[in-house]
Amino acid sequence: MLSRLFKTKDLDAIMHDSEVSEHKLKRVLGAFDVVMLGIGAIVGAGIFATIGTAAAGDLARPGAGPALILSFVLTAVACGFAALCYAEFAAMVPISGSAYTYSYATLGELVAWIIGWDLIIEYAIGNVAVAISWGNYFKTFVAGFGLIIPDWLSTDYRTAGHIPGLLESAPHLLGVPIVFNLLAFGIVSLITIVLVIGIRESASMTSIMVMLKLLVLGFFVFIGWKYVHTENWHPFAPNGWAGIQAGAAIVFFAYIGFDAVSTVAEEVRNPQRDLPIGIIGSLIICTVIYIVVAAVFTGIIPYSVLVKKLATEQAEPLTMALQYADIGKWSNLFIGVVAFGSVIAHTAVLIVFQLGQPRILFSMSRDGLLPPLFAKVHPKFQTPHISTILTGIFVAVLSMFFSIDEMVDLTNIGTLSAFMLVCAGILILRKRDPDRPRAFRTPFSPVVPVLGILSCLYLVMGLPFITVMRFFVWLAVGMIVYFSYGHSHSRLGNSL
Repeated sequence: MLSRLFKTKDLDAIMHDSEVSEHKLKRVLGAFDVVMLGIGAIVGAGIFATIGTAAAGDLARPGAGPALILSFVLTAVACGFAALCYAEFAAMVPISGSAYTYSYATLGELVAWIIGWDLIIEYAIGNVAVAISWGNYFKTFVAGFGLIIPDWLSTDYRTAGHIPGLLESAPHLLGVPIVFNLLAFGIVSLITIVLVIGIRESASMTSIMVMLKLLVLGFFVFIGWKYVHTENWHPFAPNGWAGIQAGAAIVFFAYIGFDAVSTVAEEVRNPQRDLPIGIIGSLIICTVIYIVVAAVFTGIIPYSVLVKKLATEQAEPLTMALQYADIGKWSNLFIGVVAFGSVIAHTAVLIVFQLGQPRILFSMSRDGLLPPLFAKVHPKFQTPHISTILTGIFVAVLSMFFSIDEMVDLTNIGTLSAFMLVCAGILILRKRDPDRPRAFRTPFSPVVPVLGILSCLYLVMGLPFITVMRFFVWLAVGMIVYFSYGHSHSRLGNSL
């Protein structure tokens, strides 16, 4: 029994199965597409939404203040270790499935299932948070044109309880307030349709949006730099290292997109070269962007002012900073430009995450751990359409009713767990199969993988205890699903 649970899938068998399978994806992406997908996934809700909470803190943890810059550096280091490990695996096993596939080859079926179930938190639950944040900025953007969207149509129920008078003013049905986030539901539904049509179209759209959002972030830095007051950077770390660690655990959400690149490995023309470029290149570019934006943001608005802002205001930190700067007659225009950029940024992230999750389900289904319908490929568009549609329904419905902070924390712990297992996989495979050709090798192994595990574990310690408990509940549900279906239908298990 135990030997079957921890039976690993041979890497050559994984490659062979992908080539002979009737469920195959088209290799149409180049290096530029991969880098754009990486930046598209990384630059989004993290920089446009979470830096407010990371700098100010919340009821469960202290804020980083201006030391948010160090929080980004700390997180970048942890992600850098993991990225180097991901790059080796992605170049060696260019198959759809990301960390799930890598774990299957190194740690065994049970761990592979756990990581696959875990990745649902990263992509699907993460996209719930992104969709909610998208709705916040879209509402601000259209308000500049005089279109006011009612709060009861753009807020989840729990957040509405913290907004004075909202539950009382909302329409009621049988005495119950009607409050849901229609905006988040709408954007996820639209993107699901786009992704069913095709990966090539999705990648092209993402590249355009990446260019636009980078221009908008540059615009924020250019305009905001004039209103930076260096005295706002003092005290630099108002809550000491505890605030920096907590801030790093929060803004980790801003980095998780780089590993989404590996989910499209089966659709890249030259994966051995292009995947490492996409993973490492996008991470480096985004780290530089984040540090500059964080410096401008904390230089505009003092920490003492930021901590007094409502959570709903902190969820739109860049527009909040420009409002505080009191630019003058151009204020509304500049705020509108940043809000528009955020809408574009969030849309790009939604596309990449919604693209990644179905491909995880696709790989798990192809291995027999999920029902066959998840591996079905559309006869015309050659995309995993059933998985894409089911993921879209799941994300769209949850985004109507849940709050962003809960979703961000849950996404972070799920992703950190995935990163630790990938780093562990490199250590195992280097020992088990040292002679296997590697187009890219993680440098300074085993030091880098070990540091990756330890740094990710350190960031987990900065998350609220309730998040850890929710994570273990999610894993428990996953175990029930595995032993009730996946264990008995596993292709690898049934071949023994």
